[in-house]
Amino acid sequence: MYDALERIALDEFSDVVEASQQIGRRASAPLKLRLDIGDGTFVDVWLSPDGARYAFHWEQRARRGLIHRHDNAPDHPHIATHPKHFHNGNEGNVEESHIADDPPDALRYFLTFVRSQIQSG
Repeated sequence: MYDALERIALDEFSDVVEASQQIGRRASAPLKLRLDIGDGTFVDVWLSPDGARYAFHWEQRARRGLIHRHDNAPDHPHIATHPKHFHNGNEGNVEESHIADDPPDALRYFLTFVRSQIQSG
């Protein structure tokens, strides 16, 4: 799955994604996909082996003091889209998440968000 996601990032989002690498190995599978963003930040994509759990995380703390992450850890039951939720700017600011369930569509959704944030400023 990470191969397909890596190809989407590099082919469809080359204006924001500069490089990629599949990180870590468990058996013969990578643990996550890291995408280097042109502004010096990075996106980590993590999918559980069975595909049931995920996290799409944009790490910007070193540059802007921010994080943005869609994930489905069951730790915010008060959110209407539970277990899906979105950390908007920091760990404590948790909102509904409307990211797609299909990993390729979810990556496109997330990288479109990253692109829009970079372009706006």
